[in-house]
Amino acid sequence: MSRKIKPSATKNANHKSATLKPEAAPSRGAVHSQNSAGQKFKSWRQHHVISAKTSLMRLLGMPLQTIMTSLVVAIALALPTTLFIAINNVQTLGDSWDANPKISVYLHLRAREAAIKGLEKELTQRTDIKSVEYISPAEALAGFQDMAGFGNALDMLEQNPLPPTLVVTPTAAASSPALLAALGDSIRKNSLVESVDMDMDWVRRLREIMVLGKKIVTILASLLGLGVLLALGNSIRLAIENRRDEIIIVKLVGGTNGFVRRPFLYTGAWYGFFGGTLAVLLVSLGHQSLAGSVASLAAAYQSGFVLKGLTFMDNFSLLAASTFLGLFSAWLAVGKHLSEIEPR
Repeated sequence: MSRKIKPSATKNANHKSATLKPEAAPSRGAVHSQNSAGQKFKSWRQHHVISAKTSLMRLLGMPLQTIMTSLVVAIALALPTTLFIAINNVQTLGDSWDANPKISVYLHLRAREAAIKGLEKELTQRTDIKSVEYISPAEALAGFQDMAGFGNALDMLEQNPLPPTLVVTPTAAASSPALLAALGDSIRKNSLVESVDMDMDWVRRLREIMVLGKKIVTILASLLGLGVLLALGNSIRLAIENRRDEIIIVKLVGGTNGFVRRPFLYTGAWYGFFGGTLAVLLVSLGHQSLAGSVASLAAAYQSGFVLKGLTFMDNFSLLAASTFLGLFSAWLAVGKHLSEIEPR
């Protein structure tokens, strides 16, 4: 006697099979898609590593050409960098002088001693003046003889040509250019005063020269950077021509322009990196050779000035800029010449 199957049991079985079947197929497709994307990224990364290594090995395999090209890049980078360092050091020196401005007040030669003392006292009482130093004509002549080194010739003069002088040091609050100019104009109105000379005048001129110097260095660096682009571009062009047959074969088997371009981009980056490294060494050697002489000169003038060179961040920026310059020049050269090489 056969058993009857209840309709409810049949419906439950059908319901279970309907709920289990659709889940398997999309999960296999999602895994396959994830594996495909991950495999592509892994291949792309591996080709970058291989391109960097092979391009480096090729450059090391021809040391003379690599050194010559890197030296061209290094000299082109070291020259404006050295000039920029020199300008910054001169500007630092000017700022240190600017921090302690003085006003030299030259009096008439016939000014009497009592009148000079009265003017000195009057200036000392001003709130915008820190100190006043009186230098008599005899003291000025003696100091000039010691500094100039030809005292015997000055002894032959019948009359001392140097005027009495008051050296005025303003307070820190009155050391701005505008307040110094106002103070100088106020002192100049006195009848005993023949002329007033402010240290700020030549410091201001020095600043203008520094601004002009920085503009010249920027123009020079731009021109030399253009020269680096042309030199590296020519080196990359020769490398492309030497590997023309290899490029055609790679394109025949389906290699894309990006695949072919990658090793040449790394070649340009390596050229830039080597050139930047040599530039850092050249600038550092120049700084070391001059630092001792500059320190001795500063000590002779009782100054604590120290010649500044490149900092760690300056060196890093120079290396990064040179590497980018090499990479950019390679990108320009490859973009122009690679499109001309196509399989027939």
